[in-house]
Amino acid sequence: MRAEAFASVSRPALLLATLGVVVATLVGGVLLWRLAALPIYPAFLFAALIAPTDVATVLEIFKRVGVPERLATLLETEAVFNDATGILVFASILASFSTSAPSLAGASADFILRFGGGLLVGLAVAMGASMLHRFLTERMSELILTIATVYGSYAMAAAIGASGLIAVAVAGLYYGNTVISRQVDVAAEFVKSFWNVLAYIANTLAFLVIGLSTNVGELLGGLGATAVAYVAVIAARYISVQAIMGVQPIAGEKFENSWRNVALLGGMRGALSIVLVASVPTTVPARELIVTMTLGVAFLSIVLQGPL
Repeated sequence: MRAEAFASVSRPALLLATLGVVVATLVGGVLLWRLAALPIYPAFLFAALIAPTDVATVLEIFKRVGVPERLATLLETEAVFNDATGILVFASILASFSTSAPSLAGASADFILRFGGGLLVGLAVAMGASMLHRFLTERMSELILTIATVYGSYAMAAAIGASGLIAVAVAGLYYGNTVISRQVDVAAEFVKSFWNVLAYIANTLAFLVIGLSTNVGELLGGLGATAVAYVAVIAARYISVQAIMGVQPIAGEKFENSWRNVALLGGMRGALSIVLVASVPTTVPARELIVTMTLGVAFLSIVLQGPL
């Protein structure tokens, strides 16, 4: 991701990745609770775990259809950063299940600390790695440094209770634009090729996880609930996209309606939601229904929205 492209979309992208996830969770939870008659706790728990869009799915679709660079960067940035937001919101709601008096202020402060801590850790690790890079001359050493930067930023953030995902995203963005993008030698191409292969594997695994996790029989049995959940998810996504992209310009210009439509349809769900739902304890009310709706919505979002 180029720094110039990121800078032009950073504000709306980060708002979609943070406030957008919160709005989608609230709207989706209310719709499922009030209109679908789902108990309030399972409704909001499902809304939280299904709110983040899937970066691997989004990138794969965008590569095939060739969307404008700024729009692709906008949704790629959102998908990268909203994972952390979704996980934190999901964890807060899940924790409230065993808390008699959950605190909104406490949850908000915890989110800010985790997000901000991850940002600072990622930036610090990447800056240190960029300084170390000056002493390297061999391509394998440069590759190992990028791997250490990624895993080191995640491990350090996790060790202090911050968001490892945010740390990795920030570290990659900083290191990639201050070091890798400025190189034109064989070593830089070697490093880029390595991470491109890993990205391809991640894309493949994301689709594989969804396919292996989807039980057609269970989906058919919960078809009604899945359909209602899918409509609620689309409605929540629509409201969050319109609320943010309708008021946040990109490079001084308002978003075109077609871009908002792409942002709506490009908000597909994938592996992260499946991983989160697998972590839901068996003691949670309506857990099986939550699992069925999650797998169904992830499957429908790819099948129905991908071709569009």
